[in-house]
Amino acid sequence: MKTKSIYKFLSILLCVFLLSACATSGPISDSENDPWENYNRSMHKFNTGFDKALLKPVASGYRKITPEPVRKGLGNFLNNLAYPNTIFNLLLQGEFRKALISTERFIFNSTVGIFGIFDVASNAEIPLHDEDLGQTLAVWGWDNSRYFVLPFFGPSTVRDGFGRLGNRYLDPVTYLAAEKSTWSPWVLDKLHVRIRLMDQEELIESSNDPYVFIRDVWLQNREFKIYNGDPPALDYEAFLED
Repeated sequence: MKTKSIYKFLSILLCVFLLSACATSGPISDSENDPWENYNRSMHKFNTGFDKALLKPVASGYRKITPEPVRKGLGNFLNNLAYPNTIFNLLLQGEFRKALISTERFIFNSTVGIFGIFDVASNAEIPLHDEDLGQTLAVWGWDNSRYFVLPFFGPSTVRDGFGRLGNRYLDPVTYLAAEKSTWSPWVLDKLHVRIRLMDQEELIESSNDPYVFIRDVWLQNREFKIYNGDPPALDYEAFLED
């Protein structure tokens, strides 16, 4: 399937869910951050069904037949391959010292670590940074954005959705898949992401409302990343006044 066809399909799917969400109504649990909750719950339900029907079984089978050292090496390789995205966004954010350290990390893992298969930079205590275009847009001033569940990709915001489109052109894995019609590296990368989420499934399923749990945890984690682990403290006085 060509890239344009995929985007056309996703656009049609998005319109269908927007219309179905508008046809339903229900209480909004977070009107400030999640005013489109009806749509988001519909898309969350679709994504959950897709995951149970296809993604989780494939990821489980891949984990079962692939030895852990091989999975770890492949995961390290894919993470290292996409690491220039972090370096580029650090430069856009004006974090030049961190960008220099991240470049050192990338070169070290790409050479001594044999194309990133071995994460020797972590053993050498070279800091690991995780930046993307969504975080860069937040640093540039788009600090508040509505929660928005994407088809197949899951939790996001409007800002991070635009950021994801930009990341496509900065991520060698996605670029290779889109431009060369070689989807196996992209699929492998998504399988590794899905495997990492398996440890959280029991906690999610045991919550009173899995949708709210995923949304709140994702938004909190996103804020944590945007502020580099030091998010602003809550304004308790304003909270009490409300």
